[in-house]
Amino acid sequence: MKYISQENAPILEALEKMKSARLVPFDVPGHKRGRGNKELTDFLGERCLSVDVNSMKMLDNLCHPVSVIRDAEELAAEAFGAKHAFFMVGGTTSAVQAMVMTACKRGDKIIMPRNVHRSAINALILCGAVPVYVNPRMDPVLGISLGMSVADVEQAIRENSDAKAILVNNPTYYGICSNIKRIAELAHEHGMLLLADEAHGSHLYFSDKLPVAAMHAGADMAAISMHKSGGSLTQSSMLLVGDRVSHGYVHQIINLTQTTSASYLLLVSLDISRRNMALHGEKLVDRIIAQVQYARDEINAIGDYYAYSKELVNGDSIYDFDITKLAVYTRSIGLAGIEVYDLLRDEYDIQTEFGDIANLLAYVSVGDREKDIERLVSALAEIRRNYRQTGREMLKAEYISPKVVCGPQESFYGDKESLPIGDSVGRVCSEFVMCYPPGIPILAPGEMVTEEILRYIRYAKKKGCQMTGPEDMNLQCLNVLKL
Repeated sequence: MKYISQENAPILEALEKMKSARLVPFDVPGHKRGRGNKELTDFLGERCLSVDVNSMKMLDNLCHPVSVIRDAEELAAEAFGAKHAFFMVGGTTSAVQAMVMTACKRGDKIIMPRNVHRSAINALILCGAVPVYVNPRMDPVLGISLGMSVADVEQAIRENSDAKAILVNNPTYYGICSNIKRIAELAHEHGMLLLADEAHGSHLYFSDKLPVAAMHAGADMAAISMHKSGGSLTQSSMLLVGDRVSHGYVHQIINLTQTTSASYLLLVSLDISRRNMALHGEKLVDRIIAQVQYARDEINAIGDYYAYSKELVNGDSIYDFDITKLAVYTRSIGLAGIEVYDLLRDEYDIQTEFGDIANLLAYVSVGDREKDIERLVSALAEIRRNYRQTGREMLKAEYISPKVVCGPQESFYGDKESLPIGDSVGRVCSEFVMCYPPGIPILAPGEMVTEEILRYIRYAKKKGCQMTGPEDMNLQCLNVLKL
């Protein structure tokens, strides 16, 4: 048997061997290594198109990996401290959905924070499980959702001892971490699985200066976005699995929805990025930490802005903080985060990750440069100088606790009607309304529409937030269950 180590990249090596074989392609894709689509080849390059190939014996098959993909996944599992790893080409959305559908069947309960990504609620629509929401606590100044309080999780377990799993966001978009180790212990003490949406935490596995990673804390499954902080191509992610879960069953669940024509561009990017992080991750993360701390210090020195960090930690709802996250509170200069986001893009050619009604997030990862950090800091200083407003009325950012009337599946597939959004108050929503990013629903199927929620939606739209989810993309009308 061939010995492989973290220095290997089995999929990359197989693709290079395939290229050297000079195969004549009488298979798909139809562009035939780019020869059939010159415009595409000119744009992406021949080297890219030459490895945009279909599954073949020497390249293995993601639906049933027995050679190079299997080897690459085994190396990933070793690197991340998991029993098994699955390469996911449908983004972390598909990984989150696979976790939930592995743990739950129709009618099963799952405990989760309400500020989950829409992918988790989509999974409930697909499998028919019922959410038990733990409403997140809020920072009253920053207006951001915090982590799951252990006491709130314990209460949810007491009231729903028949739940099959607990899902936790860790870290959140803003860097907030829950006490995931204690929550995992509670889950296991009560016969439940602990699932982690770790979309923003793939880097946690490679530094002891950061909060504990999910698999190291005892999670049973974790969905990680290698394309966010690990350097792989967009849409490439991994699903990590521990020894309490049958990886064969997980694979069956994945194959219910995952493509049978997996992109080798995505697969090889996962393979190469895993190797890079396994061999150099600690050094890379140290550099990110230093860059973000420099940016944080400089931004706070500008005045009014607040780039927050570990000083927020309270040992419970903010059990820890991911110091690689550069989140900036902007309301103190009289501008919503989304307004600063728009100014950075439109006036300074700087694209940040997202802005909400109170905060801006600049995503710093393995590819950022010091001169780009300097440019961001300078732009923020200029925005404060040129656009700062005082005495401006701004909506207080706060968590609106949803009134859940029925399960997501029941509502989404139920008989519905479309109403002008102003006439929907008091009715049960049967679709999503959210700002994207980050993709956390303001309204989810099965929840009551209230005047408070509509006020928030109108304000977010006015400030320029991109509203997604509803059938009516202009959000003039909303689908609700028929009476």
